[in-house]
Amino acid sequence: MQPFSILDLFKVGIGPSSSHTLGPMRAAERFAQKLSTDALLTQVVQIRVSLYGSLALTGVGHSTDKAVILGLSGLDASTVDPNEAELTFQKVKASQELRLNGEKNIRFDPNESIRFFGDIFLPEHPNGLRFCALDEHGIELEEQTWYSVGGGAIANELAKDAEHRDLLQEFADERPYPFVNAKELMEHCVNNQLSIAEVAQLNEAALQGGKDAVTDWVESIVSTMTACMNRGLTLEGPLPGGINVQRRAKRMADQLKSKEVDEFSVMDWVSVYALAVNEENAAGGRVVTAPTNGSAGVIPAVLLYLENHRDGLPSNWHSTFLLTCAVIGWLYKRNASISAAEMGCQGEIGVASSMAAAGMAAILGGTPEQVEHAAEIAMEHHLGMTCDPIAGLVQVPCIERNAFGAIKAIQAARLSLSEPGDHCVSLDECIETMRQTGEDMVSKYKETAQGGLAVNVVVC
Repeated sequence: MQPFSILDLFKVGIGPSSSHTLGPMRAAERFAQKLSTDALLTQVVQIRVSLYGSLALTGVGHSTDKAVILGLSGLDASTVDPNEAELTFQKVKASQELRLNGEKNIRFDPNESIRFFGDIFLPEHPNGLRFCALDEHGIELEEQTWYSVGGGAIANELAKDAEHRDLLQEFADERPYPFVNAKELMEHCVNNQLSIAEVAQLNEAALQGGKDAVTDWVESIVSTMTACMNRGLTLEGPLPGGINVQRRAKRMADQLKSKEVDEFSVMDWVSVYALAVNEENAAGGRVVTAPTNGSAGVIPAVLLYLENHRDGLPSNWHSTFLLTCAVIGWLYKRNASISAAEMGCQGEIGVASSMAAAGMAAILGGTPEQVEHAAEIAMEHHLGMTCDPIAGLVQVPCIERNAFGAIKAIQAARLSLSEPGDHCVSLDECIETMRQTGEDMVSKYKETAQGGLAVNVVVC
């Protein structure tokens, strides 16, 4: 099994959701590829897709139906143009025909072929989906069950425990500085006089076959994040979904440019950066999971804050920032979850804020202890945050939460740098608290649109 790289926390895909769009799209693509590899495509007459739990309850608002159609069509989430994706989806709906894996046309009526079982939660994970391929006689040719486990990651067997059990053995063999929690990470830093980013760089160079792969990754992620934000700053009008949420980033940016700079202007710009990214995500644009689509604006907003509003940054700081962020995100994924269907929004915005706080503290000269403290502070003040999207859309309250997550990250980094790092609550303790809180949270507050704002706001 290929060891899990921390770089996988950042995936390029399309919005609006990593767990409900990107993950199902990747699973559908794998299923279609398997049919082709096993020489079954010529026999396939019908495909049935069953969505369970959270995937079913918020599937339409999160474009899960669109995602499985794109994946079954053989489109790759990391490379497909968002406009091409929308055209493909609309064509399948209109013609009721799908070109399976880009090779064979089959009849596919989304209203019949995609079934939503919101009252059934598969035991392995709240985000379950099944694919079944049938021949002309209705005989099953292939069946697969997948789980979208957060951040665009997918698993086709015991989504949590089996995944973690396998990965630990691989990491211990291949990483020069193996760790499974923040305590072990900090010991490597202290004992070897390394920063968190340096530990990550050395580990990833070993896993990826050299430093060049890490450098290429950094450049690609920064470029995609920046392009997403820049596009978001050019567009206006309502977001798709039918609840008439208007894009605000461009209007806010234009207002800021015309005003005199005051003590709040910088924080306003941070909000604009975050809103621009997540408005693009809500519109189905190209984004980077950081660590999820729903929280995709937090880390870019802090990145652009450092880029545009701080002087004297060290050389190669993009690499230090992103590698530090990725390490912290991996700790949450390894020891809890980054899936809102499991953890609520604390597992998305909270984790993104924690990652960004650590990255910023590292850039501003923080010791490993201060960087770990920054990550802990940011999460501590997101604990218990629910995921209650109105109309099942990644819009309200999701878009604004990215702005507040970025601002909290900046303040958490600043607080940590004023302390020596000998804080009361460790990052490991905070991660474990998040995990327990998520497990205790009732399902209606975990990306099901059955509680909170989703039921108290009337959508006409």
